[in-house]
Parts: sequence; C-alpha cells; structure tokens
Amino acid sequence: MEEIENKVAKSGLVTLELEELKPNWNIVGFDMKDVLWQGLALKEKDFREFVKTNNWSAFESKSVFIFSSVDAIIPTWAFMLLSASLTEYCETVVVGKKEDLELVLWRKLIDALDLNDFKDQRVIVKGCSDETIPETIYFELSSKLVTVVKSLMFGEPCSTVPIYKKNSPK
Repeated sequence: MEEIENKVAKSGLVTLELEELKPNWNIVGFDMKDVLWQGLALKEKDFREFVKTNNWSAFESKSVFIFSSVDAIIPTWAFMLLSASLTEYCETVVVGKKEDLELVLWRKLIDALDLNDFKDQRVIVKGCSDETIPETIYFELSSKLVTVVKSLMFGEPCSTVPIYKKNSPK
C-alpha cells in the first residue's frame, strides 16, 4: 500500500488566517443618551461635571465605541471631551457603531504584521472563517502583502484564487 503524501505541506505555501491572528477584543459601547438632559440635549455644565466625576476605570483595557441610541444633536466637543477622559484607560476609542470600532481594530492588527515574515513567500490568505472579517481588511492586507510576497492567493491550499504574482527578472 502506497503512503499518502501531503502535497500541500510540502508546497512551501504560507497560509495566513486572519481569524487566528485576532485577539479576543474586549469591546464595550458608551451610549450618549445616558448623559443627555431629558434624553434630548446636552447641557454643557452637567456634561462636564459627569465627565469630571465619572469612574472611567471601568473602561480599563477595553475598546470603546461611543454612540447615541436616540436622535439628538451632540456637539463635536462632547465627543472630544469623552475621548480625552477615556483614552487614559482604553485600548481604543471611536465614535460610531461597533462595526466602526472593529474595523479600526482590524486595521491595527494588519498594520502590526511583520511583513518580513512574508518576504518572497507564496502566501495564501485563508478565505473561510467563522469570524466575520470586513472585505476592506482583505483589500488592505493584500495591498500590504503584494509589496513583499512572491505570490498571493486567496482561499484554501487545495483551492486558491490567484491574486498576485511577482514578475520574474528578465
């Protein structure tokens, strides 16, 4: 009986799985509705007192998205004031939805990749995962990788879609 050969393991392909790189992000939201006067407007004096006296340590080592679940006009300076207080404690702070924060966190992860690990390699960016990864992250990752890789593919080692191949010197 002939031994089964794992051609994928011998191929020299480097598989990059974003899902495996992702740490367990500790994400929390801060709803501005809780600091609005009668749920409608922001009173500067009251808001400044809240920001000054609130125990921000509850946000220690977390990533925070600031949003409003009610339709209210909130001045830009209010978000800046919150950011000034939260930044001391948080990993990351954004104004927007949870998805906006996750996009920022993914970008930080991509930016932190050591491209030397992929220099002149044949890289497959794994496409199937249980984690929802924004398409723009795949776009940004490929933009970085094509500057160093020999070739870039998308999918699984047994079934890839070619994305980029470095031209051979003439």
